[in-house]
Amino acid sequence: MRIGDAAAAAGTTPRALRFYEERGLLPSPPRSASGQREYGPGEVARVRVIRELLALGLTVEDLRSFADRLGLLVDHPQQRCERPDSDVPGADHPGAGVVDRRIAALDAEIDRLTRLRAGLALRTHEQG
Repeated sequence: MRIGDAAAAAGTTPRALRFYEERGLLPSPPRSASGQREYGPGEVARVRVIRELLALGLTVEDLRSFADRLGLLVDHPQQRCERPDSDVPGADHPGAGVVDRRIAALDAEIDRLTRLRAGLALRTHEQG
């Protein structure tokens, strides 16, 4: 399928597909005789995984750090929610360190916002 159809099937835009390709998240698809990109179901599935991970708060740079393993999440979607078992060789999942760092950053931001909220509530209740 052509880029517009693939983008629509993945819930995004042709521009996003080209961006993912430029950033190394999406391998360059084969091209037709006229030079147009030709996408298949595998590429569409990969774009859906990319979009899901971006929606969960990872960045394009985060995804680039394990772009070579994004296909594992397409081929084995059950791994998305699994945590690696450190005692089992090869049980590491793609981007484990990136995800752990992003979760730590979110936790820190939640703590900061909670303190900010508490301070604001205390301040407004003291004056009111």
